[in-house]
Amino acid sequence: MLKPSPAHTRIALLLIWMLPALWAVNLIVARKAPGVVPAHVLALGRWTLAGLILGWVARSELWQQRGVLRANAWRLGVLGACGMCICGAWVYLAGQSTQAMNISLIYASSPVLIALGSVYLLGERFSHLQKLGVVLALGGVLHVLVRGEWLRLTEVQLVPGDLWVVGTSIAWAAYSLLQRHWRIPLSSTALLAASCMAGVVVLLPFAGWELWQASTPALGLWALSLMALAALVPGVMAYWIYGWTQKILGVGPVAVTMYLGPLYAAMTAWLFLNEPLGWSHATGGALILLGVGLVMTFKHK
Repeated sequence: MLKPSPAHTRIALLLIWMLPALWAVNLIVARKAPGVVPAHVLALGRWTLAGLILGWVARSELWQQRGVLRANAWRLGVLGACGMCICGAWVYLAGQSTQAMNISLIYASSPVLIALGSVYLLGERFSHLQKLGVVLALGGVLHVLVRGEWLRLTEVQLVPGDLWVVGTSIAWAAYSLLQRHWRIPLSSTALLAASCMAGVVVLLPFAGWELWQASTPALGLWALSLMALAALVPGVMAYWIYGWTQKILGVGPVAVTMYLGPLYAAMTAWLFLNEPLGWSHATGGALILLGVGLVMTFKHK
């Protein structure tokens, strides 16, 4: 693999700070979806639209590389199942029966799994300072979530919905690691388009079952709007940036930026929902920024 140019590295370092904001849009969709559109139907609509957009953009490459697609069909199926079916629908299912704190705490394990996998599966090197950065970022996330009161961790009660989040975290780690490990010879756009199409195939029977026994109204304008929003922002934009920056910066460092999510969420709530910021947010945010900064800085020195 060719070494990325300094210009591409600078662009990637800038883009990864946008990722948590793009992912956060999916939380809005998840909160608005119950009673409007079932989880797998929402995921199906999201990735069908995303796949059509990306497929059109990469149509020439996909046609030219149809032999590569056939040879890697099962790998694309695994990526589609992990990244689009499980990560696309299970988090919506989890939100119906578990608390936001539980979801955030469990999801915080995903970057750890990815960072460890990048070292032991992909052979990426993490310095001691980078490892310290991972620990600091995780500590900052927990500090924000428990609002500085660490004894609140003992108050967390697991419910069946937490298992959906566990599965989602594992699936996201697998998606992140496998798309780099397999190195399918496609551009970021073509690979994402093919993964979307595979994910749609996996989602179809589950979405069909939900529609068959749905208690929600028929798909209307609001449901289609949620699908479009999820497809464009946390779908096409976020997944493409995530895949492209992984190629430039490595899997582990990009995964660590997911720890910025709670910090971004707190800032968004302060700016747009008039929710107060406390010292726990400031302290946790400082730990997160320091940790991510250590990981990214010492990756590129």
